[in-house]
Amino acid sequence: MTILHVSQPVDGGVARVVVDLVRGQREAGFRVLVACPQGGRLAAEATAAGALVLDWPARRAPGPWTPAEAWRLRRIVLAAAPDVVHLHSAKAGLAGRLAVRGAVPTVFQPHAWSFAAVEGPLAAASLRWERYATRWARAVLCVSERERQDGEAAGLVAPWRVVRNGVDVRHHTFADSAARRAARMSLGLDLDAPLAVCVGRLCRQKGQDVLLAAWPKVAERLPEARLALVGGGPDATALADLVRALPEPSRVRLAGDVADLRPWLAAADLVVLPSRWEGMALAPLEAMATGRPVLLTDVPGARESLPPGRSAGGLVPPENPTELARRMAESLSDLIECERQGAVAREHVIGHHDVRSVVRRVTELYRTILLAEFPDASGILPPPRRTARVPGRS
Repeated sequence: MTILHVSQPVDGGVARVVVDLVRGQREAGFRVLVACPQGGRLAAEATAAGALVLDWPARRAPGPWTPAEAWRLRRIVLAAAPDVVHLHSAKAGLAGRLAVRGAVPTVFQPHAWSFAAVEGPLAAASLRWERYATRWARAVLCVSERERQDGEAAGLVAPWRVVRNGVDVRHHTFADSAARRAARMSLGLDLDAPLAVCVGRLCRQKGQDVLLAAWPKVAERLPEARLALVGGGPDATALADLVRALPEPSRVRLAGDVADLRPWLAAADLVVLPSRWEGMALAPLEAMATGRPVLLTDVPGARESLPPGRSAGGLVPPENPTELARRMAESLSDLIECERQGAVAREHVIGHHDVRSVVRRVTELYRTILLAEFPDASGILPPPRRTARVPGRS
């Protein structure tokens, strides 16, 4: 089976999902290709995982350049002759469905709905497009049940599938107290201060501005506490200005974009992600796999990622710095309880969010789609298409 993943963005959680799928599908013996823009991490990491990476120049946002991007993608699809095209996130979903228009079995994975990320006329236009474009996907793959429900509530009629996100629990191993101490020494952090870490792209979606608004109340209650923001993104300069405006900016560290998140997760006592919207964020799953408790906003995927019975205690309303500060201070005041919750979280991720299970279920979805199209295959997958079934015009 030949699988073509198409992705824009090329960083953050979406890129990590694609790389995990590539790694698992290559281990299963499939031919895997990735079409994405150069720059970012996806191209290099997908190549290292065994994929053939095809250069697809595409901007992150839609615009008058999108038809040309779709045309270039159509040429890639024709040359690659995949059995399945898997489109990741809104931009690849837009260009990919325009390029292929269902001629090759297509899976669209939104990774959070485009119309939830914008407002006004753009949100209305995004919603109209998503309602129309579902006809060009054999499956719309959601990473949480809440994401599917939100799509249905918005009026989308689609062949829904839900496969919750997972992480590589072999890569994100449990970090005990010795690992925590070693990580803090390597990062130049105080060895004993309570530490909250926020991992995520520095952008409006992830809500770091809300976290910084909450931080003075945490620092007032726990003067020894520290905060680290790990990640890069378009809001880096604005967030740096907010940090400098804090009463004691030295208590907050902007770590920037890092190649390996594991030392920061190991160093943390608590991992916080105050997102405004999500599908199901990977950072909390990676933190829990490391044995760290998480504090999340109640956005799609958050409740489903937490251990059973812990959802009420691990969630706060979005854009509520007062409640976020209260819960952060409460958690960082009891580091023994943080350790206990982290151990529970690790077991939960192993049992419910192992990426190997995700890869298996996604591959089963591909097989179901292909066998529905080729009912005489009797369980044998069809050979790659070599005919120009992709529409001649975009």
